[in-house]
Amino acid sequence: MGAGSLGTIAGALLSKAGLDIVLVDANEEHVKALNASGARVVGHMELTAPVKAILPSQMDGTYDLVIYLVKSTYDDVALPELLPFMREDSMLITLQNGVPEERVASFVGRDRTLGGAVGWGGTWQGPGVSELTSDPSEMTYDIGELDGSITARIEQIKEVLDHAGVAIITQNLIGVRWTKLLVNVAMSGLSTALDCPYGGILDDEKAITAAICIMLETIKASQALGIKMEPMQGADPAILFEIVKQDLENAKGVVRFIWDPHRDIIGSMLQDCRKGLKCEVEALNGYLTKMAASAGVATPVNDQVTELIRKIQDGELAPGPANLDMLEIPDTSEYFD
Repeated sequence: MGAGSLGTIAGALLSKAGLDIVLVDANEEHVKALNASGARVVGHMELTAPVKAILPSQMDGTYDLVIYLVKSTYDDVALPELLPFMREDSMLITLQNGVPEERVASFVGRDRTLGGAVGWGGTWQGPGVSELTSDPSEMTYDIGELDGSITARIEQIKEVLDHAGVAIITQNLIGVRWTKLLVNVAMSGLSTALDCPYGGILDDEKAITAAICIMLETIKASQALGIKMEPMQGADPAILFEIVKQDLENAKGVVRFIWDPHRDIIGSMLQDCRKGLKCEVEALNGYLTKMAASAGVATPVNDQVTELIRKIQDGELAPGPANLDMLEIPDTSEYFD
């Protein structure tokens, strides 16, 4: 449900594997194109797979598993629409950005809610077409139960998602979520403000320093909140913290190495802003600001990026490289005082 940039790609791969799956999306032209020509994947993968796609109003029967990829800005509409088509034993795994599990559970119930972080990127190109912007070998999902238990149903979901990448079961879902939040607020946040793919951040000295500052702010907030962030794709945020403390230039090299396979990703918030849609800034950068403040942690660079994105979303500012000049970047040594 929510067959946009990521859902189109995952849906194509799951359908190609022969699973009984339906793609649900509110974009009528997209649904028509998917049914007429299949789900087409371009970019780092070339694939066209026949799929069954429907509008939310066309849902019927009940679903065993809902892979939920709707933007958080539409939860208030999408989740109530879904409820009549879920049984008591139906499962919903939210793969949205941010830390959405409790919000989703408030609609569908904690007993039916699972969560996960997507470790790859996609860009919706138009009706029926989505671009994979990550190396296919990096198509991972970190998934888990809200209470960290290993259950038969999370194993079942892993079997499903393994057809569209590699799913890894975690016993620390909140830690995984905060590691992905680090990526979203730093890389996607700056991608949105500067109107560039991740590579544009990696290749600019001030931009990559800003990204590292936001990463440090995220790590410090998680530590203050008692959250142990998990490695994602081999990168341990705690180690990154120590590398920056010792040598900023070395840290830049590490960040470039980690994110280079994803340099073509365009932030999901930027994709929405380009379409004139409300973006997920409050669920991402705004969420970090709020949670960090509750723990007494300052997030000066993230706060600046948050305000830039809000102005871009509201039409008060255009995204672009000139916005980098508006950022005041502290010396990274200040994060270790």
